[in-house]
Amino acid sequence: MIKSFIQCGLSVLLLCMLVQAATAQVVDVNAFEKGIQQPAIQVFDVRTAQEFKTGHLPNALQADYTNKTEFTDRVKYLDKQKPVYIYCLSGGRSTAAAQWMRENGFAKVVEMDGGIRAWKQAGKPLQGAVTEKQLAVSDFKTAVKSGWVLVDVGAEWCPPCRTMIPVLEQFLQQHPQVKLVKVDGGRDQEVMQAVKANTLPTFIAYKEGKETGRKQGVVTLAELEAMVK
Repeated sequence: MIKSFIQCGLSVLLLCMLVQAATAQVVDVNAFEKGIQQPAIQVFDVRTAQEFKTGHLPNALQADYTNKTEFTDRVKYLDKQKPVYIYCLSGGRSTAAAQWMRENGFAKVVEMDGGIRAWKQAGKPLQGAVTEKQLAVSDFKTAVKSGWVLVDVGAEWCPPCRTMIPVLEQFLQQHPQVKLVKVDGGRDQEVMQAVKANTLPTFIAYKEGKETGRKQGVVTLAELEAMVK
């Protein structure tokens, strides 16, 4: 009888612990701001790219939660064992995204109550509002018209783009004859349309202005090298 009571009590305790682990953690903007200043924090913006360009939190990565393909592709490059601080415009999308992430193995997901609207109302600054001029298509064509060129269509806020940084660095070290041309996936929309690049990252190789190869997403060093042979 006592043994059964103890086992029942342990089961209830375990259930409570599991429920607590799955419970949403929602904090106000002040706690969120303090939280993202900690080391090894991943800041995740689940608004659209257009919203992101109007201003975002420091060091934020971006994936549009309403675009399921983009979201599931980019979220897999986050570390499930490190805390994720997530936000959107007002809290609706981030709540849904956070729930999905918890159900898919992310250890700690912290939501910002009220999203960017609450952040602005608290008088807190944003970073990265796009004010720079787009890269002109004519300038892009000039940049790729001679020699070997590797075009990197990406963005610093794109998780798989960040994953590719060390691969690109190694590639350029081993192939100094190849010039790198970067196209900002959040700003240079006209060039992206001209080269038909709809996925970040996209890598396009040119020789004397002619496309010789193209790869999308995270690729290996060998795959990049194959495009410039």
